[in-house]
Amino acid sequence: MKARGTRDKIFLASKVAGRSPMNWFRDSGEGSRVNKANIDEAIEKSLKRLQTDYLDLYQIHWPDRRVNMFGGWGYRDYKDDYTAFEDVLAALDPWVKKGAIRHIGVSNETAWGVMRFVEEAERNGLPRIATIQNAYNLVNRTFETGLAEVSMRENVGLLAYSPLAQGYLTGKYLGGARPPGARTTLFERGQRYQGPGAEPAIKSYMELAAAHDMTPVQLALKFCATREFMTSVIIGATTMDQLSHAIEAFDKPWTPELEAAVETLHSTIPNPCP
Repeated sequence: MKARGTRDKIFLASKVAGRSPMNWFRDSGEGSRVNKANIDEAIEKSLKRLQTDYLDLYQIHWPDRRVNMFGGWGYRDYKDDYTAFEDVLAALDPWVKKGAIRHIGVSNETAWGVMRFVEEAERNGLPRIATIQNAYNLVNRTFETGLAEVSMRENVGLLAYSPLAQGYLTGKYLGGARPPGARTTLFERGQRYQGPGAEPAIKSYMELAAAHDMTPVQLALKFCATREFMTSVIIGATTMDQLSHAIEAFDKPWTPELEAAVETLHSTIPNPCP
C-alpha cells in the first residue's frame, strides 16, 4: 500500500485476538485477552506491520468471556471473569479519538454481547460498534435467531464470514474427498461442517443450484447478499478464477421461487453446521 500510494482506496480491517491460551501474540508470552494492555500492543503492532497510521475497522476477534463459538453448541457455565464491556470500549476510545481507528466492531459475538456493547457506548459516550463479523451461510443461519434483530434495530451490520462454509458448500469435500491444496486437506479444521445432516443438506443445495442454472458457489454467495441485515459478504479465493467466479455470483438474479426453495430446504435440515 505504501509503495503504490493506494491507502485511501482501501478499506482496511484488522483484529485483536480474544481470550485464549495462545501465547505467541504478546511480547509477555502470556495468553491473549481483550483488555487495555493487549489492545494497545495489538494495535501498535498492526499499524507498524501494515505501515499505515490508521485502520478503517478494528474488531474484537472473539469475546474476552467464554462463549459458544466456532461450532460450539448447548448450555455452558457462564460463571467466569471477563473484562467489562465499558473497559474494552474505554481502551479503544483513545485510538478512535486520535484517528488511528475509524470504526470498531466485534466478531464471533452473541446477541447479549452486542447489546451490552451498544448499551455501554451510549451510556458512557464511548465508541459504538458498527459491525459484527460472524459465520453465516446456507448451512449455518443461527445469526437469524436473535442477532439479526439486534443487527437491524441497532444498526450493527453483519460481515458474514465463511459464506461458502469453508468451501464445503462447493461440494468439493463430499464423500470425504480431500482435494490437493484445499483448506481442510491442509489443516483438517473443517469439523464445524462435518456434523450429522451436513452432507445431505449440501447435496440438496447443490441440486437446487443446478435446477436454477447456478453453480453452488453462486447460490451460496447470492443467498447471503440478499439478506437485509447483510453489510458485506466476505469471500476468499486462492486463484484468480475462484475470485472471478465469486464476484460473478452477485450479479445472478434472486427470484421469489428461489427464495421459497431455499426456505423449504432450510426447514427440512435447519442449521446442520452451527
